[in-house]
Amino acid sequence: QVQLVESGGGLVQPGGSLMLSCTVSGIFDSASFIDWYRQAPGRQRELVASITRFRETTYAASVRGRFTISRDIFRNTVQLQMNNLKPEDTAVYYCHAQDGTDDYWGQGTQVTVSS
Repeated sequence: QVQLVESGGGLVQPGGSLMLSCTVSGIFDSASFIDWYRQAPGRQRELVASITRFRETTYAASVRGRFTISRDIFRNTVQLQMNNLKPEDTAVYYCHAQDGTDDYWGQGTQVTVSS
């Protein structure tokens, strides 16, 4: 059974850090890539960062240099380390995986950056 379960969201002050984790069951090794998306109220869902099976990474321009995506093959997780957070990073963050032509999504985790 395929499952993507996110954790690690919360409230943080501007300039702070959070680490999100996505535990992937069923397709961790076969997924072409695993991504983090986010969606703020009233805005479209946007790609934040992506990592392939070969650990190639891509980032949205708005987070490059502040966020780092990585894979932990022992825990079947993909992590998103978020540093120097800004109020505009406030959103629900979703884990996504693509395996062949199939797309899978997690339930989302809220990140709020506010003083």
